[in-house]
Amino acid sequence: DRIQQEQNGQLDILINNAYKAVTGIFDSMKEKNSFWQQEPEFWDEVNNVGLRNHYICSVYAARLMVPRKKGLIVNVSSPGGLQYLFNVAYGIGKAACDRMAADCALELRKHNVAFISLWPGAVKTEIVMDKIVNGENIEPSVAKMFAEGETTEYAGKAVVHLAGDPNIMKKSGKILFTGLLGEEYGFTDIDGTAPIILTSLKTMVHTAGYTRLAAWIPSFIRFPGWLLAAGSHRF
Repeated sequence: DRIQQEQNGQLDILINNAYKAVTGIFDSMKEKNSFWQQEPEFWDEVNNVGLRNHYICSVYAARLMVPRKKGLIVNVSSPGGLQYLFNVAYGIGKAACDRMAADCALELRKHNVAFISLWPGAVKTEIVMDKIVNGENIEPSVAKMFAEGETTEYAGKAVVHLAGDPNIMKKSGKILFTGLLGEEYGFTDIDGTAPIILTSLKTMVHTAGYTRLAAWIPSFIRFPGWLLAAGSHRF
């Protein structure tokens, strides 16, 4: 109602990135509890703010965008939607975010409204730096991955370029990596660096701890999306 009144119903971009469960996820990583050892309410902590609210916000955003035949909705998701990461509730929520983008995009396409799922790499938020990079009882490989990660502003740059892309509808419904968008649109992180590319063989080998081997692998060797999906063992 406020946007309708103050902006004459004009909403250009919605970014679904609100999330509540960061602290809970870090605690579960330390405790190393399996899903049946967690209280069922942990699902709500992870997915009420982070999945349910994404859907609700998207409904109201679409009601403003569809009549104008223009708009971009972005779900900030994660590779946890493809393979196990952190815990069960997290992975289910991220997989649902990706599917939400795909299915909503299908219904919005005829109205020229784009809906994409954006996968940043490891992001150096304040709480991540405190709980993971400088925290205790965290796997060294995980701490290193986040220490070398991207800033929150990098994903923001990706959204700015997507919003200004006249061919954005060709990307609607897809999962997009911030690192690959940086290469495509020619932008870097705020410190001038180019964050890691999640689909890079070099990155995967380096993250696994084989740093010497990674040094010999060309950075241009990438895994295509269909191969990543095939590796999820869903079929």
